[in-house]
Amino acid sequence: MEKELDLVIDVSSSEITVALLEDKVLVELSTDYSTSPYSVGDIFLGKVTRIMPALNSAFVDISDDKDAFVQYLDLGINFRTQNQLVQQLVAGKVSKEAFTTAPKANFLGKEGQISDVLYPGQEILVQIVKEPISTKGARITCEISIAGRNIVLIPFANKVHISQKITSHNERKRLERLMTSILPKNYGVVVRTIAEGKKTATLAPELEALVKRWETCCDKMCKTEAPQLLVRELNRTSTILRDLLSVSFNSINVNDETVFRELQEYVSGIAPEQEKIVKLYNGNTPIFDYFNVSKQIRSAFGRLVPLKQGAYLIVEHTEALHVIDVNSGIRLKSAKDQEQHALNVNMAAAEEIARQLRLRDMGGILVVDFIDMDKPEHRQQLFDKMKELMENDRAKHNILPLSRFGLMQITRQRVRAVTVINTSETCPSCQGKGKIDASAVRLDETITAQLDYFVRQRKLSTVILKVHPYIASYFTKGFIPLRWRLMWRYHCRFIIKTDIGMPYLDLQWSDKAGNKLSVV
Repeated sequence: MEKELDLVIDVSSSEITVALLEDKVLVELSTDYSTSPYSVGDIFLGKVTRIMPALNSAFVDISDDKDAFVQYLDLGINFRTQNQLVQQLVAGKVSKEAFTTAPKANFLGKEGQISDVLYPGQEILVQIVKEPISTKGARITCEISIAGRNIVLIPFANKVHISQKITSHNERKRLERLMTSILPKNYGVVVRTIAEGKKTATLAPELEALVKRWETCCDKMCKTEAPQLLVRELNRTSTILRDLLSVSFNSINVNDETVFRELQEYVSGIAPEQEKIVKLYNGNTPIFDYFNVSKQIRSAFGRLVPLKQGAYLIVEHTEALHVIDVNSGIRLKSAKDQEQHALNVNMAAAEEIARQLRLRDMGGILVVDFIDMDKPEHRQQLFDKMKELMENDRAKHNILPLSRFGLMQITRQRVRAVTVINTSETCPSCQGKGKIDASAVRLDETITAQLDYFVRQRKLSTVILKVHPYIASYFTKGFIPLRWRLMWRYHCRFIIKTDIGMPYLDLQWSDKAGNKLSVV
């Protein structure tokens, strides 16, 4: 069953934050800064600054603090033809119309030295494929592509490629014939999966628009000097809509009228029947609070990510890789129960991990330490589940089966730095001298999970919780106190006691006889 998608967009003077929700659960969060000089997909006229023969690569100035980096294999087989045209355009010897009649130069072989092709001071056409990460500059390529909703235009390619996800032989042949008949000379295309079943009336205008973008790029080269931005990629919001917009989209809510009108115009251009799903939010409550995005951010971006029944994830980021540790909050006496419980927790953890990879945009190498399981069929079941959960991840990825030590290794495409949001807050107990985990995480996740365990697993009808008065007021104040709602949900007697001397977020559980309770 296809999941229902919602897009919530928070616009401020300095940035636009986009939240993608699947069935009301936050799965992607991205921010576009107005001060950012570029983004993935932007096309530049760059200037070579240094050749690195030992790495068979070069550094290119694209008007950023750090020079961009290009490897020999990223120049592409049509680099000589492209470079020949670029030099003529920059020198003003030809116009943009010369592209369609540009003669083909010799292909660039896979074995070769970059010093034989590039030299310092040379002006070349490049495209951003990876944003700067840590101390590294942007990664670039000379194989230019301009993405649309249904097709991707590739200048100089002269070939039609069909998405492998279109499996029908007849449909692949039909699309290939269609695109070949309308494709101008010296252009190639990749037909995307969403183009399946589309007619000439849809694909021809899109192809024409992409060709115009390329012609604009050529035209600008005649009037500028490197380094210079030639074509800017769509912002992150439009990119998400271009790649994901489908009948499963329920709504697109934005709190800025200018962006609202831009999105309306964009959606009406690519999917006129869905123009009405774009809505302007004018409420007094912050848009992320109204759509329950802020709460999900606080609970999902901490070092500790809670799961059901007291289990949790520990997420650590390093320069070279990301590490996720799965922990079970409940120990069972029976070995048989322990094996089944480990499987249940691991399956729940896999679902959250797949979400976390998209949400934090974690790329590179990832290592997940799942709870040990003895049965091979359970380990295979977990591996299959992980592959299934990551099918909707647009980033390229590879998943390896569990190792002998219970570790799962994942590689995921890395095009920008991992999203890190500080979820800690100033502690009122120490007047800001230390940091604690966000209280929303403990209140809304841990307490409910532990109460669920005591009532359903331990079969207790009365549970007593001793907390700091601040926490007690959270559960006991309001028109319908949260304590009442929890008692109705679990059909138990839930008593809350206070102790002003307790640390702010400490929890002390006991039964009606006063015996202390623990989930471990």
